[in-house]
Amino acid sequence: MHNEKGALRTRLLSERRALPAEARERAAEALAGHAGALAAAVPAGASGTAGTGAAGTAAVAGAAATVAAYVSVGAEPGTRPLLDALRARGLRVLLPVLLADNDLDWAEYAGPAALAPAGRGLLEPVGARLGPEAVAGAGLVLLPGLAVDRRGLRLGRGGGSYDRVLARLERAGARPVLAVLLYEHELLERVPAEPHDRPVDLALTPSGAHRLG
Repeated sequence: MHNEKGALRTRLLSERRALPAEARERAAEALAGHAGALAAAVPAGASGTAGTGAAGTAAVAGAAATVAAYVSVGAEPGTRPLLDALRARGLRVLLPVLLADNDLDWAEYAGPAALAPAGRGLLEPVGARLGPEAVAGAGLVLLPGLAVDRRGLRLGRGGGSYDRVLARLERAGARPVLAVLLYEHELLERVPAEPHDRPVDLALTPSGAHRLG
């Protein structure tokens, strides 16, 4: 299983690195447009404990007052325009802060000027740390990944940080909408999965939102 995941990661990372800068920029703008429209279209007032039904993309229930997101790095689908689009719609955006043990703390995003370089080439928010449990208050959690399949099973980089986030949400009884941001070709029929892998609800690609599961 680990060899299968490793081989797929290697291929997908190589394909990302081969994308021209112009294509990456177009994808980032398209993602921001779709994510902003989803966030603006949902009714206000839902919390991170709201369920996710069969309402498709409308299940980004509830113009969650809080969205947990991340700052893209390298050849990842770009999130910088997306962060500003969400914030411009009045949503509170939390961004991760990597801890020494690979777990994630969280801080509020206050705009591009409030991001600072951190280890591993990351950009992190400079605001007050809210604690790892803060993610449980989000109604929408945007996850990085390398691929996802039609069952909603996500292939990450293997560091385990977001596996911890998903486990933390489950322990807290929180049920935010989980969405992974990808390029079109990274929505696969099947990815290798293990029993601890938790499914996500949506894949957001430049062409739009795809309901999974």
